[in-house]
Amino acid sequence: MGIPNILSIIRILLVPLFVTVYFSEIQFSNIYAALVYVVAGVTDMLDGLIARKYNLTSKLGKVLDPLADKLITFTVIICITIDKVIPLWAVVVFAVKELLMGLGGLIIHKKIADVPSSNYLGKSSTVIFFLVCTVLMVFRGIPADVANILIAIAIGFTLIAFCGYLTTFSKLIKSGKAE
Repeated sequence: MGIPNILSIIRILLVPLFVTVYFSEIQFSNIYAALVYVVAGVTDMLDGLIARKYNLTSKLGKVLDPLADKLITFTVIICITIDKVIPLWAVVVFAVKELLMGLGGLIIHKKIADVPSSNYLGKSSTVIFFLVCTVLMVFRGIPADVANILIAIAIGFTLIAFCGYLTTFSKLIKSGKAE
């Protein structure tokens, strides 16, 4: 259990803290919740940097890191949907995409007994999604039309990354080995 995996576990533990802070009655709860989300984002960045720099990648890390990312991101998108910042369709699209990626990951793992690393498209869409959700939390007064456009852009990038994932998925299944 190296530092990258510990950072992923910390990110998982930030999920209930985020929900508690986001829906608390304290003044500026949205700012504090955004700070929790930023801490999660920093741990995500650090675990990847440390894992690559010190060659601390592991099969557990290849599962924990994306799991932590998905849990915090899904939690944030559900909370801002409950808070009526973004429409329900955004959660549905995100959930369907994640379900399909999870199923694809299981198929790849069963077929080749490995999990592929994340790629540039996936990382880029995660950063864009992170930035949009942070802006939507911090600036609660954003008009609904603008919030919808921002989340649509973020989900658009997520779907582009998903298409890249599908391409990688088909190549991995054909070749029988992870990249």
